[in-house]
Amino acid sequence: MAEVCAALVILGVTAYAVFGSADFGAGFWDLTAGGAERGGRLRGMIQRSMSPVWEANHVWLIFVLVMVWTAFPVAFGSLMSTLSIPLFLAALGVIFRGMAFALRGQAATINEARVLGATFAFSSVLIPFFFGAAIGGVASGRVPVGNAAGDLIDSWLNPTSIALGVVAILTGAHLAAVFLTGDARRAELPDMVDAFRKRAIGSGVVAGAAALISLLVVRADARELYDGLTSGDGLIAVVLSGAAGLVTIALVITGRYGPARFTAAAAVGAMTVGWALAQDPYILPGALTLDDAAASDTTLTALVVSVGLGMLVLVPSLWWLYRLVLRGTLDQEYEPLDQRFRPVDR
Repeated sequence: MAEVCAALVILGVTAYAVFGSADFGAGFWDLTAGGAERGGRLRGMIQRSMSPVWEANHVWLIFVLVMVWTAFPVAFGSLMSTLSIPLFLAALGVIFRGMAFALRGQAATINEARVLGATFAFSSVLIPFFFGAAIGGVASGRVPVGNAAGDLIDSWLNPTSIALGVVAILTGAHLAAVFLTGDARRAELPDMVDAFRKRAIGSGVVAGAAALISLLVVRADARELYDGLTSGDGLIAVVLSGAAGLVTIALVITGRYGPARFTAAAAVGAMTVGWALAQDPYILPGALTLDDAAASDTTLTALVVSVGLGMLVLVPSLWWLYRLVLRGTLDQEYEPLDQRFRPVDR
């Protein structure tokens, strides 16, 4: 049952790495869109695409937290205490980001809009960095067993964590650009299709290069993790991730944006699974194995049954939501944000 629960955790992490990262990546393009006039059309497209789904994407974060807390309580306490700083900052960013996104469309003045827009955009970059840094701390073996037993700073400010934080930002930006390109085509906005298509190709190349560089960083800083990623099942996952990334770029270049969504998601998913395979059988590398961290069989069985019942509601609901989005049923009217926030002359 411990392996089943671990598989469910990885499923949740993968889903959040795809949907949540694309959500954060849209904020990256919002941040880099340019001034109010030049970036208004890009920001309008981002607002239009995110509005129907941005809240639903975070359900996977809650799912992962509850699963780890219940199934692997010792590991949960250890990582939540040692990595309290990046996880607290990420949670704070999620709150402020959601608040800013919900309110900026109601801004009364351009100054209010700029403050809310900046909060949304900067949070969108910082959140994936902190999550990536936390994962790097776990994967590199810097989280020992015990309440805040690890270094509160070095556990997440180290070469592996920084490298994974940067990769998290870039992969999210790439996912978002791929998704936004398809949304722009559905909205029949050729200038937006061209703008996000260029961003999807460029960010894909940069994200791939960053992933390769991060492997070199991991080799020097966390050799056991590197060995796990370059041998056995971990290597297969890494190769599949790279291949899916190359296919995604090819699909975007040829204008096949629908299939590109799935291959881009597959690239991120394979990367996430590769991390789990690389540190198997440990949940906290070098400190705690999966079996030692697991709760009682009774607890695990009850958890799996509860999750199964919940999935009967969650999965069809999310499937229907995304289906409606891709069919354009929930599409809002497109409006550049610079026009919405421009004060009315009296």
